[in-house]
Amino acid sequence: MPRPRVLVLLASPILLVLTASQVWAASAVLVSGTNPFLGCPFGGAEGSVNYPNAEVEPFVAVNPTSPSKMVGVFQQDRWSDAGAHGLVAARSSDGGNSWSTNFAAFSTCSGRLAIDSYDRASDPWVTFDTSGNVYQISLSISAHQSISAVLVSKSTDGGASWSSATTLIRDTSGLHFNDKESITGDPTRAGYVYAVWDRGTFPSDNRNPRSFLGSHAYRGQPMFSRTIDGGQTWSAPIGMANQNIFTIGNQIAVLPNGTLVDIFQNFQGSGVQPSPNHATEAVMVSRDAGLTWSQPIDIANWSPELTIDPDNRKPVRTGNGLPNLAVDPNSGTIFVTWEDGRFSADGHADVAFSKSTDGGHKWSTPIKVNQSPAGVQAFTPSIAVSADGTVGITYYDFRNNTSVQGVPTDVWFI
Repeated sequence: MPRPRVLVLLASPILLVLTASQVWAASAVLVSGTNPFLGCPFGGAEGSVNYPNAEVEPFVAVNPTSPSKMVGVFQQDRWSDAGAHGLVAARSSDGGNSWSTNFAAFSTCSGRLAIDSYDRASDPWVTFDTSGNVYQISLSISAHQSISAVLVSKSTDGGASWSSATTLIRDTSGLHFNDKESITGDPTRAGYVYAVWDRGTFPSDNRNPRSFLGSHAYRGQPMFSRTIDGGQTWSAPIGMANQNIFTIGNQIAVLPNGTLVDIFQNFQGSGVQPSPNHATEAVMVSRDAGLTWSQPIDIANWSPELTIDPDNRKPVRTGNGLPNLAVDPNSGTIFVTWEDGRFSADGHADVAFSKSTDGGHKWSTPIKVNQSPAGVQAFTPSIAVSADGTVGITYYDFRNNTSVQGVPTDVWFI
């Protein structure tokens, strides 16, 4: 989850998803509007700090039936330890030149009943189905994070209004924590949409949910649910692998032949206990629309890195080793990118890239793709493929930082 910044969609990433005939914004356009949750009293917890007007984790999707129409989602008013007051949705019908905002009821601040205990919402994601319906997904949690749920809301009018949210899973015991959900519309099957997330299991329900990385016994089972009727119903969640696994950052892409590929970061050994291969970037494959999944297939070992604020030398909250993937809609080639420390002697963050031409079974040796100056950290990459097979990657770096207070952060498109 990147540190707070004003949400601006730049022209370059938009080029990845618009056809040559579309008109896109020629310069940066402000997407976020007036803060709809300003002054909301819910979500506080001991030790937590709220940052009003902080807007983080933006994600955007394009309507396949009308590419000038887009919907983006982002966190509004981020908390220091997890989640935000709510998730805001922004929509554009002119290729990103202008935007309007609203929200679905995923948190108390955005309209959920207080009895639900969804004091915060996090991890926004959005997708379209083949008919142009749009779905957004939320991780909705209590302030102390003992309650966690995955909720989905649908819009049939391009994001102008949102349905009451459907609950895919809800845990209240404190023993489990749902995290890092994503949602993907299937471009090969009408009405099919897939949700995936990891369901963490602690060794005891008497634990601090903010410190799971300190537990060698922690597990994170990948979970899956789908709709095959355009969101009218969702299947009961199933585990995609056995419970003796720790995955995070699951997201699904669909190949032209209908095969599903789920990518994630897969921690090795006992929980997050250090091992020679601390974690791998990995995938699982399904050929029956998610009913069954292959065993994890490694892409590459992850070389841990740490992105550091160049002024105060403190860690920066970035995407870390969480992978992103995209698929060539014609050839089915799968492209993957993530942060990695393998390319520098000091292990600073660079952007790694790998691809598979056989449906995810074999992967190319990772290469560095960011073009940052020597010694400059690059982080939080994303990737997309256009209809003609052009691959585009965005990432952030600090190359223009100076001795003046503050850390200017640039986003780049290659």
